[in-house]
Amino acid sequence: MSMPKVLIAAAESAPFVSTGGLAEVMGALPKALLELGMDVAVIMPKHSAVKQKYQDKLTNILSLNISMGWRNQYMGIETMQMDGVTYYFIDNEYYFGGPVYKGGDAETEQYMYFCRAVLEALPFIEFKPDIIHANDWHTAMIPMLLKTQYQEREQGGIKTVLTIHNLQYQGQTDFAKVADFLGISDGYFSTEYLEAYGSANIMKAGLVFADKITTVSPTYAKEVVHPFYGRGMEGILQARKNDLSGILNGIDYGEYSPAKDSKIACNYDVSDIAGKYKNKTALIKEMHMDIDENVPVICMITRMTEQKGIDLVRVVLEEVLHENAAFVVLGSGDHQYEEYFNYIAARYPKNTGIYIGYDDTLAHKIYAGSDFLLMPSLFEPCGMSQMIAQSYGTLPIVRETGGLVDTVQPYNIYTQEGNGFSFNNYNAHDMLNVIWFALNAYKDKGAMLRLIKNAMKTDNSFLKSAKEYKALYESLAG
Repeated sequence: MSMPKVLIAAAESAPFVSTGGLAEVMGALPKALLELGMDVAVIMPKHSAVKQKYQDKLTNILSLNISMGWRNQYMGIETMQMDGVTYYFIDNEYYFGGPVYKGGDAETEQYMYFCRAVLEALPFIEFKPDIIHANDWHTAMIPMLLKTQYQEREQGGIKTVLTIHNLQYQGQTDFAKVADFLGISDGYFSTEYLEAYGSANIMKAGLVFADKITTVSPTYAKEVVHPFYGRGMEGILQARKNDLSGILNGIDYGEYSPAKDSKIACNYDVSDIAGKYKNKTALIKEMHMDIDENVPVICMITRMTEQKGIDLVRVVLEEVLHENAAFVVLGSGDHQYEEYFNYIAARYPKNTGIYIGYDDTLAHKIYAGSDFLLMPSLFEPCGMSQMIAQSYGTLPIVRETGGLVDTVQPYNIYTQEGNGFSFNNYNAHDMLNVIWFALNAYKDKGAMLRLIKNAMKTDNSFLKSAKEYKALYESLAG
């Protein structure tokens, strides 16, 4: 049996455009699949960032108009290769010349267009996929369109996989808009297909029609069939549980390795971690903290949203700061959380370093220079920060949910096993107890060294994930 050819469709991918974890996965997975000998390509929008950085490397394949209901819309197809992977870009200045995600109905229209354009592009590109791997709601109409409108066309035999990166976002909109733009007949506006709680739900379309569904961690796959995590989709996911599996994300060790990282003050590896302490000294200086180098540094590198557990942090952080610990934060998001951290910075200037925004180089320095990473998420489909932190020997303190369960083995004081710390209940004082436990472990230099080395030896490579995806693709093709 020949290996199936897989086209990965996504709204964004590193290094071209990156607003979060999805892009990181899309950047790393194709390269890992290529290492396994798979024939893989990626298709994504030609966002303005792609145009600005890569225009001179792109080759135009063709330009044409495609039908969006009663409208004709321009579609350009451009291509380039990077790290052995072929990338295709859908060009349309109206939809992709502005923000990656426009928000609201404009975003729904933006990605309905992209789903249509992917399928219309297939006859014109050299790569002929056996499987399209769609990602999140932005590409979730592809499985439905294939099975309802393309069965008699050359695209009709293509199988589909849909990966849920975060079920919080589902692409809810008025059915009339979906019908208008994609020519979906009224019969599909039912609870069996597109309808959910009175709206058309694009994610649901993918969950109904995709041949296989994956989540980005095994634990999240178990969680989403229950109401809190399923976000209204638990019924269809329960019905399709035989087609649902969880494949843990990994990280790109080419990007996140303290031995090779050019963004940090001093390189180091698991055989000699002395450089980690030099990075801590550099971080204290960079964040303008006035603390002794023996003071433990806890960091958060996060989107500032309810999902990330910042409500728990607000309850107990000042108590931690009064106990000879330092706190570093990098991130942005909801105004109330940004204002809270600005207050903390003003009140505790000596032992806090707060950066509202995002700076990739600073993120690397924080991972390398901190002792602990705090990640008390309300829910976390996979999470990458905890895996990146482990690579740098920074010990995660996490809530036991989603991918955090699958990647963080809590420290056992008796066996000395573990690569981090964890707590179960979404409760500020449960979290605080685990922080105290971690800070006590910090005082034991022998235990701390073992934990750091355990964390750095943890294999979070994308090659492990890629092997599972390869097996899934082969099961579909066979």
